[in-house]
Amino acid sequence: MAETIVALASGVGRAGIAVIRLSGPSVRFGLETIAGGVPQPRRAALRRLKDPESGEVLDEALVLFFAGPASFTGEDVAELQVHGGRAIISGVIAALTALPGFRLAERGEFTRRAVANGRMDLTSAEGIASLVEAETGSQRRQALRQAGGALERAATAWRQRLAALLALMEAEIDFPDEEDVPVLFQSVRSGAGGLLAEIETALQGARSGERLREGAVMVIAGPPNAGKSTLLNALARRDVAIVSPIAGTTRDTLEVHLDLGGYPVTLIDTAGLRETVDVVEAIGVERARASLDRADLVIWLEAGDARADPPDLPVPLLRVFTKQDGGQAPLPQTLPAAFELGLSARSGAGMPALLKRLEEAARAALESGETALVTRERHRRELEIVKAHLASVQAADETTPVEFVAEDLRLAVRAIGRLTGRVDIDEIYDVIFREFCIGK
Repeated sequence: MAETIVALASGVGRAGIAVIRLSGPSVRFGLETIAGGVPQPRRAALRRLKDPESGEVLDEALVLFFAGPASFTGEDVAELQVHGGRAIISGVIAALTALPGFRLAERGEFTRRAVANGRMDLTSAEGIASLVEAETGSQRRQALRQAGGALERAATAWRQRLAALLALMEAEIDFPDEEDVPVLFQSVRSGAGGLLAEIETALQGARSGERLREGAVMVIAGPPNAGKSTLLNALARRDVAIVSPIAGTTRDTLEVHLDLGGYPVTLIDTAGLRETVDVVEAIGVERARASLDRADLVIWLEAGDARADPPDLPVPLLRVFTKQDGGQAPLPQTLPAAFELGLSARSGAGMPALLKRLEEAARAALESGETALVTRERHRRELEIVKAHLASVQAADETTPVEFVAEDLRLAVRAIGRLTGRVDIDEIYDVIFREFCIGK
């Protein structure tokens, strides 16, 4: 018999309320022992929680019970909404795990049981993990689509169509003498072509889907003393970098994570780009150049006393003239040639215009990721395998052994199964039986 697992479902630390979750075959026994009874399913009940050994009252809590299989994990589930003090949480969990058949849950075990019991597929479980990790509105919207089964529904439909194509090939192999078994090689190729086009479309959005989870990268670069660290501090609204009038103060890259217009951005401050004999500063300059290569936008800063032409880069570049400390917004009235914005990070003049440009850049880099089906490298890897096998089916002709085509389709089905966490191949033979064996 499976053990009943217990864990804190809410965040760690002192809070007004904490939620302790139970799942497994002994949930009813646990509630009867510690809470004096099992509430009606899906109705909150106020109960005193008592230590079963000492009889001491541990807390007064709201208790909810969800009968399996109509629960998150597919098992009997209970939630105890206790006060959030650490002593209360540890006391209740200790009392529960002292009961026979109870133990602390492993990391992710509630979701793993939900997947194992068919309450959700692996992609939806990953969506729940992304919801927990979401830091911006766009990440939340993407994660909600994933957790709501957007990829699961598409993958299930793809798998059903692959199974039907494989059924045709398997039927031709297993029943070659049956006159009513359709020999539809061209139909199989056509069906594979349609699936291939859909999966290629999904893969086109894969990079943007993955990037939204990671965030856009914006690099602040320029010559020494151009105000890079001052701008980083102003955008972060806290002192992240050391600021001084001494050129070359920044020796390494500094990263700050921001929410710009609902999109996640990693902002990187870099060492001033110049030739130097200082070994440590030279390492910082090299790291700064490496950061430029992975940027979605480079914010190139120059000032009156710090001027240098930007390097030739394959990424968008925003040239900003800084240290306009004596002016008033909008700043300045006239800019040196090639500059798009002027600002004073110290006084804040010109900052709203810069923020607007950065939000627009973040949206342009990440917006399409909100509706992408493919949001993780694992998704992309499995769909690339499906794509390769479907391309092989399309490349086949009448001289290609039927067994080879069937094997490509079978491997494609397995890759879709790994994507969703459901890899049982027997459903294909169920299709064969229904379509070709009934009534014979």
